[in-house]
Parts: sequence; C-alpha cells; structure tokens
Amino acid sequence: MALVSLFRGLLGLEHTAIENARLDGGVLVIDVRPMARQRGRCGHCRRPCPGYDAGAGRRRWRTLDHGATMTFLEADAPRVQCREHGVNVAHVPWAVHGAGHTHTFDAQAAWLAVRTSKSAVSELMRIAWRSVGSILDRVWQQIDTTTGGPTGARLDGLRRIGIDEVSYRRGQLYLTVVVDHDTGHLVWAEPGRDRATLRRFFDDLGPERSVQITHVSADSASWIGEVVTERCPQAVQCADPFHVVKWANDALGTVRAAAWREARAAGATRKNGREQGRQRRDSTGAARQLREARYALWRNPEDLTDRQQQRLAWIAATHPRLWEAYRLKEGLRALFRMHGPDAIDAFREWLAWARASGIEEFAHLATRIEAIAARVEATLTHRLTNALVESVNTKIRLLTRIAFGFHTPRPLIALAMLSLGTHRPQLPGRTTHT
Repeated sequence: MALVSLFRGLLGLEHTAIENARLDGGVLVIDVRPMARQRGRCGHCRRPCPGYDAGAGRRRWRTLDHGATMTFLEADAPRVQCREHGVNVAHVPWAVHGAGHTHTFDAQAAWLAVRTSKSAVSELMRIAWRSVGSILDRVWQQIDTTTGGPTGARLDGLRRIGIDEVSYRRGQLYLTVVVDHDTGHLVWAEPGRDRATLRRFFDDLGPERSVQITHVSADSASWIGEVVTERCPQAVQCADPFHVVKWANDALGTVRAAAWREARAAGATRKNGREQGRQRRDSTGAARQLREARYALWRNPEDLTDRQQQRLAWIAATHPRLWEAYRLKEGLRALFRMHGPDAIDAFREWLAWARASGIEEFAHLATRIEAIAARVEATLTHRLTNALVESVNTKIRLLTRIAFGFHTPRPLIALAMLSLGTHRPQLPGRTTHT
C-alpha cells in the first residue's frame, strides 16, 4: 500500500487506483484504473452511463518521465452509451477525453512552450512540435472552461479596450485581437478581420458588460468603428496616432517621389553597367539628392544625423513644396504630443493649413482625417492610443514564428492567450506563492 501511495503521489494522480508497475521494452508502464465513482461515465459530460462494450481493449497515455525513463499509464478503455453524446470511450480521471497525454504531461509541455524554444520543448518532452500544438489547445480550453469561458470571468471588468488585427500567415490570414488597456492583458483573439468576427467578441461580452465599456482605441478601419458604434455606442472611440501619422508619411512620400521624377526628367542621368541585359540609368544632381533624402524626411527631427539635417536644409532652400509637405507631416506628429483643449484647437488649425497648402496629397489627407475628426479629438483629450495593442501584436508575431508548423490558428491563439493573457499555465505539483 505504501508503494501504491508513493506512485500515486509521484504521478500526480487523483481518483485513480494503481495496480502494477513494470518495465516493458525500456519504458515504465503503470497499470491503472479509475476508482469506483469515476467509472462508467461519459467521456464528454462525465455523467454516469450504461456500459456499451469493452472498446478496443487496453490503451496507453504518456505521462511525465521518471528520471530518464519514458513513462506511460495503461488501462482498459471501455465504451459507454450516453443519451446526449452517444457511444464514446468512458471518462478517465488522468487525461482529457480523446487525448494521448495525461493532465500533468500537458501542463508541463504548455508551461515550457510559453517560456522556452520549440526545439527545447520537443527535445525535453520527447514529442513532435505538432503534438505541442494540440496540447496547447487542450490546456487553454481547460483553463478557459474552468474560468467560465469567454462569457465568464475573462471578460469581466473591461472598461478601456484596444482592438486591432494581426497577420498570422501569408494569404491575408488575420487574427482580431482585443487588449485590456488597464491590465495590459490579451483578453480575446479569433481568426478573421471583419464585422462578423468583431461581433463575436461583443456576443461573448454580452449587452450588460458592453455598456460598461467607456473607451475603445483602434485604427481607422471602418469595420471596427461600425461594430463598436452598433454594440457599445456609449464608448468613446479614439483613433490611433501611429496610423494617422503613417498616412501623413505616405502623403509626404508621394510628394517626394513626384519631385524626384521631375528632377530626374530635367537633369542628366548616368549609364551604369548592365542589369538584366540593359544599361541602368542612375540619377545625378538634384534627383540623386532627393532620392537619398527620403530617410531624412521620414525620421523624427530629434533622431537626425548631421548629414540628414544638411539634406533637410537643402530641401528647404531648393524645394519649397516638398519642404511644406515635410512641415505638415511634422506638425501633425507634434499634435499628438499635446493634450486637452489647446491640442484640439491646434488640430483644427492643422486641418485648415493642410487644405490651404496647395498640396493635393495633403488636402486629400485633411479630408480623410476630417472624416474621423471626432476620434482624433478623443485621442487628444483622453490620450488613449493603440501603442499597447501594437506591443501585444509584436509579441504575437514572434509567437507566430514559434508556432510555425501548426496547421490551424487554434494552437497559435492558445499560445498567445497562455503567454499574454490573464491565466498562465502552471507547472504540475507547484503551488502559487503570493
């Protein structure tokens, strides 16, 4: 009896009787069976059910190694007949229904996947990386179910949220992610980048919790704004400054390219070697200067090198239209460092400046920004940006590289939620110290 209790403790088993331990072909096999109260239950709902047949006989579940020896649990796998789920393999207390690994094995593999490299997980646990994906999905589903799922505690207490999309694979495949600004945690992620996907988030949130949302930050995608207005109209929507300034950088790039083409057409070009069977014509003079000045135009003034400052001074002296476009871009960027009523007054002045500049690209930009003026003013008032969401997206992109090889987005979402969410995987046999 003492040896049985010792093995039960070492294996982390509950509601399980140990019958025997033996070596079989270099691996340790522990013969087990569920205790009386755990037998004859449906593998899905765990309700007591009448037996159906003996199933396919005995089967094995991989558990944590003992020392350097690979270890398995072995038991009978009878089938039962459930009124709701039909004929299925009976529940066992040491593993998730349909899994080939025990709870403790899953927990340790998930903990390692969140904190170490994929090669370390595969080598230490002696499993394929694809199996790790299935384990991550199982562990996350168990944690999420224990905490009430998306309709449970995970989405409780949300007040200020950020919404964005992140690409997880080539071919326009995206995840929509929601981040809690107050805790910094990822609280929701699903495949898709459209209205239907975002509506699923608000379906999970429910109407009672939706009315508690006070602020939403996002880029200027129309599908986000429309769904937020539809489901929580009381929330203040804030535009992300990064995307607005990016529009200004794109407009500045268009103006610079036009100035370069004009200078190149008016100036000389130099033949330089052969490229794909023809001579390449390199720009000289002003066209070359404009080509090399693009980084000086893009960078923040405080980060410019001496050479880049000289190029900007040359542009100010020789290309007034491009210089005005640069000043407009920097003026817009400076706006988002301001706060309160003065910032809103400066924003309206900037719109008038851009419209009156005579630069078509920035007049169009002013019209585009004016369409989301209320969101920009909310950002200037509440200073809520999507910087936190972009930080989470950067981490998800890193996880995407780690998760390369998973065939569906579910394991990636599980890895992201376990790594960046509220509930992290715990090592088996450890207690959390506060």
